[in-house]
Amino acid sequence: MGGDRVVGLTFIDVLKMFEKDPQTKAVVLLGEIGGNAEETASEYIKEMSKPVVAFIAGKSAPPGKRMGHAGAIIERGKGTYQGKVEALTAAGAKVATLPSEIPALIKEALGMK
Repeated sequence: MGGDRVVGLTFIDVLKMFEKDPQTKAVVLLGEIGGNAEETASEYIKEMSKPVVAFIAGKSAPPGKRMGHAGAIIERGKGTYQGKVEALTAAGAKVATLPSEIPALIKEALGMK
């Protein structure tokens, strides 16, 4: 998985595995700015029966700033933090603004509040 030119598995590949796995109760998707993998995954998330909690890293990165590897760059307005959050939220995922929020969102998604 990743944002480089050669990707072994996509988010959708892995989400399908979790969806089929009877022991998986919920999924945490960790993404980052740049590319469109999270937006593409959001289309599959709409069809999932299991809850998805997501976190997108790079919220404060300036547009056009390379973040250490090929996939983490926002180009021509695509792959923005806000765009990814909006796509995931529209798909039904709960999106954490900080990593520390993930456990509470998982509990909420599983009705364990």
